Amino acid sequence: MSNALLHAWEKTLRRCGDRRALVQASDGKTVTFRELDARAAAWLGAHQSEANSWQGRAVVFAAPNGIGWFEFFLGLLKAGAIAVPLDAAEPIEAQRRIAESLRAGFWWDGAKLVVLVGAKRWRNPELCLIKLTSGTTGQPRPLAFTAAQLIADGRQVTATMGIGPRDLNYALIPLGHSYGLGNLTIPLLAQGVPLICGSAALPHAVAADFARWKPTVFPGVPALWRALAGSEIALESLRLGISAGAPLAPEVARDFAARFGRRLHSFYGSSETGGIAYDGTGQGALVGEVGRAMRGVKLRALSGQRLEVSSAAVLTVGHGRRVGRFGAWVMADRVAVDARGALTLLGRRGTTVKIAGRRVNLIEVAERLRRLPGVRDAWVGVSEGSEPVLGAVIATERTVAELRVGLHADTAAWKIPKKLKVVAALPLTARGKIDTRALQAMVF
Repeated sequence: MSNALLHAWEKTLRRCGDRRALVQASDGKTVTFRELDARAAAWLGAHQSEANSWQGRAVVFAAPNGIGWFEFFLGLLKAGAIAVPLDAAEPIEAQRRIAESLRAGFWWDGAKLVVLVGAKRWRNPELCLIKLTSGTTGQPRPLAFTAAQLIADGRQVTATMGIGPRDLNYALIPLGHSYGLGNLTIPLLAQGVPLICGSAALPHAVAADFARWKPTVFPGVPALWRALAGSEIALESLRLGISAGAPLAPEVARDFAARFGRRLHSFYGSSETGGIAYDGTGQGALVGEVGRAMRGVKLRALSGQRLEVSSAAVLTVGHGRRVGRFGAWVMADRVAVDARGALTLLGRRGTTVKIAGRRVNLIEVAERLRRLPGVRDAWVGVSEGSEPVLGAVIATERTVAELRVGLHADTAAWKIPKKLKVVAALPLTARGKIDTRALQAMVF
């Protein structure tokens, strides 16, 4: 199978084979690039009987950041499979449902590979990864990417941000998310940028990791930067702090700069496009901007505050359109572009929002609530502001505690509304429609 990402990895091995590739902060385990490759080959060898039928098939897996994640991903690349990484916090039953809805060939249940019936075979030999994003139906929507598109995203990120093999990336965001793929996974595989998988997203744990391992680049989400800005910890080795996943509140950027003596750099991207814009000076984050177009990325302002993005990293398989040799995608976000080319996000046009870097479909959450026993109806929304909070109003006689127990059985924690309000019936306007303003006021 021809796979540009696998070829790039082989070049990395020849150049960086005996250098440190990955550190697990939780237990201190360290592997070189060559050792990581050997572990992936051993994992593949242990599953050789199944691997013979992986080529062109989707393989769904969920694993925490670490050596094991790369064993899976590299092993799947070597077998010609199409990797579908899920968040490690996704409940087991939800993982299986997603795998079946995708018509995947296999699903890793945490202990073994499960063969699924009705598998689809993808014909494009360059496809190597499927990202999942929710559409308006609330069902997972597969976005299939070629190796060349993933490599383009990683190179645009590192070139724009000035990240190289002498850096040490700090990995707390999931490796399989779009943000993690472009900033952590692909730079390691294709360019030899090593990383340390952080022990926990808590200020004291981050401080301990920095004191011991001295990472230089830290991609994080606004909620984490807020917690760090309000702490008393030290991050002496930090050279570059990057904020993405949701808009960074200017007050957080200012507090962080005052606390640590360095600015945060806003980064804007999406699952469909990879990286879009970056605030290279850190000045934009102080006033709510997300930066200018990244290297290799072209932006075009459209009517209605829409934005078209084109680059070698943009999705083209089954979606979007082409502009010359590249793909083009019209963003769901409303965006303002000033005379300098700086972008400011104005909110989302659809029903999907990002909370702490994870994309949540409001329709999907509402439908899940309605399936709970005793629930007559449900409304789901988000709070206004730079760090949105998920909330819901539910028509039922059940208690909030009972509802949470039911949700935790098979729903990922980030998809469970933080604020729940129980009512006898959802309020209606004079025209008989759901009164969204009243609902918003009830819960936020």
